[in-house]
Amino acid sequence: MTELLSPEAPAFLPATTHAYLLRAADSLAEALDADDTPSRYAFAHVAALQAAAALLAARSRPALPPAGRRRPQRNAWVLLADVAPELAEWAAFFAAGAAKRAAAEAGSTRAVTDDEALGLVRDADRFLGIVERSLGLVPHSQLVAADREVG
Repeated sequence: MTELLSPEAPAFLPATTHAYLLRAADSLAEALDADDTPSRYAFAHVAALQAAAALLAARSRPALPPAGRRRPQRNAWVLLADVAPELAEWAAFFAAGAAKRAAAEAGSTRAVTDDEALGLVRDADRFLGIVERSLGLVPHSQLVAADREVG
């Protein structure tokens, strides 16, 4: 009996999805190598955003707004919760960290603590694995082991 592949099966994933997944892994590596806490946090948050973009590229279908109307702007986390309701909690978690990421990217050394940055690296690493599995891919080797120090 021949097994049919679902539209989300790896053979049918758009190249954009794979590109975002690679960028997410690269951003996680940058987070691990970052010398300062704000950069570590920002790179980790961007990695999660890229993982979300990968899933959106694979699952979302463009919808045209009604004639004469503009589609309301929605950020990636809102779109992720719509497209992948099973990841709504992750979307809310990362959306809540967006302001801290913006402050960290702006150079604020008080925006996040070392523990928050390390925690976000671990969470982004886990999230990337969850996204990869949801797309039918073998998850990457997690970059952050629970007992490993970053930096």
